[in-house]
Amino acid sequence: MPILGIMASAMSGNLFAPSGAYDSIATTTLSTATGTITFSSIPATYTHLQLRVMAVYSAANPYGTLRFNGDSNSVYWWHQLQGNGSAANASGYGSLGSSIYFPADAVGSSIPIVQIADILDYTSTSKNKTMRILEGFDANGSGNLRFSSGLWSATPAAITSITISTSSGTFNQYSSFALYGVKGS
Repeated sequence: MPILGIMASAMSGNLFAPSGAYDSIATTTLSTATGTITFSSIPATYTHLQLRVMAVYSAANPYGTLRFNGDSNSVYWWHQLQGNGSAANASGYGSLGSSIYFPADAVGSSIPIVQIADILDYTSTSKNKTMRILEGFDANGSGNLRFSSGLWSATPAAITSITISTSSGTFNQYSSFALYGVKGS
């Protein structure tokens, strides 16, 4: 039944979240294509955040980016492991510049990609922010699965806003972005 609940809630514009574990903070489903989504005024009442994305990019081979609190300094790091059923690879990038990669490369302009990002200890003012991202897509028999991690190594500050952008083109109409607060440790 959980799969049916996920599908039904996604169709109605709300992504499924088990009661008592996650609280929906905000959900945006695009009525028109756009290149940037921002969640702002994020409440500081949770332990972690979870960002759920189901997006179709308008251009082939794009990648998304995440920026916290509008910070565009060279203080973001990113590592990944990925596989496509026949090959696997790993890579990492340090001091990326203006944002953490939210990868979606090798996706055609009509193929949806699903991404789930856990942003840990987002309210801490004594440690840098880390995140883990699980994502994948199926291109009618081929596809990709990726696990990546990111670090925002700026002077520790609570995350109050998250901006998601695409490297080229836009996020197509009906792409959905949901932010959840995670309770507990």
